[in-house]
Amino acid sequence: MELLDALRTTAAVREFRKEAVPDEVIGRIVDTARFAPSGGNRQGWRVIVLRDPELKRKVRDLYLPGWYDYLAIASAGLVPWAPLTDEKAESDALSRAPEFAAAASDGGFAEHLDEVPLLVVLLADLRRLAAVDRGFDRYTFAGGASVYPFAWSILLAARAEGLGGVMTTMAIRFEKEMRALLAVPDEFALAAVLALGRPMNAPTRLRRNPVEEFATIDRFDGPALSRVVVPRSESPGLR
Repeated sequence: MELLDALRTTAAVREFRKEAVPDEVIGRIVDTARFAPSGGNRQGWRVIVLRDPELKRKVRDLYLPGWYDYLAIASAGLVPWAPLTDEKAESDALSRAPEFAAAASDGGFAEHLDEVPLLVVLLADLRRLAAVDRGFDRYTFAGGASVYPFAWSILLAARAEGLGGVMTTMAIRFEKEMRALLAVPDEFALAAVLALGRPMNAPTRLRRNPVEEFATIDRFDGPALSRVVVPRSESPGLR
């Protein structure tokens, strides 16, 4: 697969066929992803591949409360857990989370997380992240630059294998319990859980905001950067 096509077609996939992902396939995926960049090339990541059905069910059960909180906050028109937000409105919205849990019925991706063919738990070694914004009086995120490119490389490598997937951070809400469940040492933080498998449906055209809406020249309020249109012959069906 051409790189540009992979970058433009690697969508978030949450519906999978009931096909197991062989060890050799996930092995190839991780082997490719390990070349992702990280601060100082310290590669401060660790992955746990979940196969055991009971463990996957327990991860699902830790995932669900955060998911219902997410739905409740979003229903109030807020970005869930945004660093800058109306915390009173967020607190009020969270009181409705049990309603979303009760209305789940057969559910979707979250309720059936344990049925995903492959779950990969991504951990970050806190001793090896260059968190240059540590101690700032705002939300800090720079340390993630040393681990999330690896997560994205897993998804790209999975795409090249004919698989699909999605990265979710919801289980971080119960990081302590996840550590205990998977025997994770305290110096590691839970960065994400990646769901992987054979997509139920073929990849569709991705849509994103045009370049001129988020890129400027020289200043935040500078002139917009013009978008370079990729000819359809080079990226069929994409934009």
